[in-house]
Amino acid sequence: QVQLVESGGGLVQPGGSLTLSCAASGSIFRPNPMGWYRQAPGKQRDMVAIITNFGSTTYADSVKGRFTISRDNAKNTVSLQMNSLKPEDTAVYYCHTKDRFGSDYWGQGTQVTVSS
Repeated sequence: QVQLVESGGGLVQPGGSLTLSCAASGSIFRPNPMGWYRQAPGKQRDMVAIITNFGSTTYADSVKGRFTISRDNAKNTVSLQMNSLKPEDTAVYYCHTKDRFGSDYWGQGTQVTVSS
């Protein structure tokens, strides 16, 4: 079992910044990527950013140049720095990884609301 706990969501004005953090514990399989996904009301859950064990990153086109994902393998944490936030970034953000058997694990989610 892997446990993922997110923190850092909240309400921010357009153009503002937030940093999300995810702490992983349990049967962590470090070689696996970790990532952030988001789900807006009435929409599917979409990939936001993924980072490999070696630091290679992938971003959704909608967040490129605004969001930065980082990972601390020693602390088993992954973070998402979000700048220049837009109302369309409003969603519940989820941390994700897989264990050594390929099973998916999700955090409980943290709400990000971008509104004036």
